[in-house]
Amino acid sequence: MLPTTFTGLLAFAAAASASKCKSNTEAVKNMKEHIKAVVLLVMENRSFDNILGGQTLAGLDNPYHNGPYCNPYNLTNPSLGSACSAAKDFDSIADDPDHAVYGNNIEFYGTFNPSNDDILSGKLEAKQNGFVHEQLRLYDSSVNTTTLSEQVMNYYTEAQVPVLTSLVQNFVTFNYWHSAIPGPTDPNRLALVAGSSFGHGTNDASFTAKGFDEVSIFQSLTENGYDWRNYHDPVGGTGPEASWFQWTYDAGLDKNVVDLDNFYVDAAAGNLTSFSIINPSCCGEDTTSMHPTGLVSLGEGLIKDVYDALRASPQWNETLFIITYDETGGFHDHIAPPLAPKPDNLTYTATTPAGEDYTFDFDRLGGRMPTFLISPWVDKAHVEGLGKNAAGETVSYSATSILRTLGYLFDFAPYNPRVEWSPSFESLINTEARSTIQELPEADPFRKAKARKFRV
Repeated sequence: MLPTTFTGLLAFAAAASASKCKSNTEAVKNMKEHIKAVVLLVMENRSFDNILGGQTLAGLDNPYHNGPYCNPYNLTNPSLGSACSAAKDFDSIADDPDHAVYGNNIEFYGTFNPSNDDILSGKLEAKQNGFVHEQLRLYDSSVNTTTLSEQVMNYYTEAQVPVLTSLVQNFVTFNYWHSAIPGPTDPNRLALVAGSSFGHGTNDASFTAKGFDEVSIFQSLTENGYDWRNYHDPVGGTGPEASWFQWTYDAGLDKNVVDLDNFYVDAAAGNLTSFSIINPSCCGEDTTSMHPTGLVSLGEGLIKDVYDALRASPQWNETLFIITYDETGGFHDHIAPPLAPKPDNLTYTATTPAGEDYTFDFDRLGGRMPTFLISPWVDKAHVEGLGKNAAGETVSYSATSILRTLGYLFDFAPYNPRVEWSPSFESLINTEARSTIQELPEADPFRKAKARKFRV
């Protein structure tokens, strides 16, 4: 069941996808014929409206086309006024917005402890109006109110993010792609490679080497005869996801977790494996993940470096490059996250800032994020709407759509009901390759954040 605020998108998505009508069997066969290497780059903590809000390509559901969108300064006292989405955000946002599970709750539903039953029944719908309120609650004692509001409501112009602008104008951009969990980084990255966070809702101590025994993409690939590497920036800060699984060490494949510099060597030599996942650095100003405390321009620089290396690689004509984000990082987005099947029977409980316990059942998705498909086998400047899953339901794409698609490509079954429900995107792979741009534009630093208080 989708919230009513989301159902109006269904007809548009069905019409937008009409030209992509290949049967699943035909589409999978075509994808397997042409795609031999998948490269996945997972950036940090940005919503769709935030990072792509100023893109002018027709069909994008963003503030440029459909805004502005406004949030009250105070949810309990609307007379205090509101802040609205506007162009030009900061290269670095020192005041890291709230992206805990309960932080997402107040940003989406206006309370730290919404009724899960009311959300499931449709009685309580996400209004997406608590982002400014929560940012002011966290920081208003030390930071200018206008600056705090701009940090979570403003969006980047095409000129500010020339690398992402070029991707939008040259490849596939998903309009409705959500994180697996309305929560922070590590649980979402775990769900991205294993289909579930297994009851984890925060970046806890379990996210260390050998912390999990569950099956992941790394084990499935190996058992089916495919190779993989996890390229990791030695500065650290994200992943490496392969090191979270005991299996990686038991199988003697911890050697597949290598420094990021090796990626450029492998790409140039045509030695990329069937699957590559890249971990950018995080989370201070000199890091590359686009985490709000880092520089967006440095993240664009990393994306350019990876794309340019792939485009020059002898493997380019058999490569699918996916860029996504792990979660929305507490930045405003106007699209309400939809419901989704629970991956398992586990729950996560946390004590909210109001002193109450809230239990999350993992039965809905997180916020909407940018995601791109990049390859000579995809359309130019295509905006992909909602997807159709294996049951024929028209639903939002999400992080586990990657696992669903890779399952078709690399011959492994869905890990759980969430992965099985997720729409895949093999129908976006064309039957003929096309020419693509040789290099992405340079990324340059722009205005810095006005605030200096870090909350990582």
